[in-house]
Amino acid sequence: MVLTGYLLSSLIAVGILFIGSRFLWDPAGAARGFGIPNPPPLSTGFIGWLAVKGLRDIVSGLFVVLLMVSGPPRLLGEFMLVASLIPMGDAAIVLRSGGSRTAALGIHGLTALVIIATGASLIGAAN
Repeated sequence: MVLTGYLLSSLIAVGILFIGSRFLWDPAGAARGFGIPNPPPLSTGFIGWLAVKGLRDIVSGLFVVLLMVSGPPRLLGEFMLVASLIPMGDAAIVLRSGGSRTAALGIHGLTALVIIATGASLIGAAN
């Protein structure tokens, strides 16, 4: 179970690092892919806000890497459970903003479930 948890954690870390980086090098594409309809046209200010989101995603991915390298599996699992609140919140934001249920649940909801399963497998294996 620990190996599965670490494998999934690795995939999650790589994914969130990629997503965060995309908000820096392709802000328009990243904004469209988030699921909120009709993002505003790119401006210096909007690109700045997208960069803030991207940087926070990158740091979140690095936290996963740090815990994989330096922390016990249970701590990584607990972190993953808390981190699942991010995609849950993203799903709620997409729905509240008039985005599609498919984007909210298929992108963000599924991500939250994978993160929860990862955290649960790590915590379960550590007991």
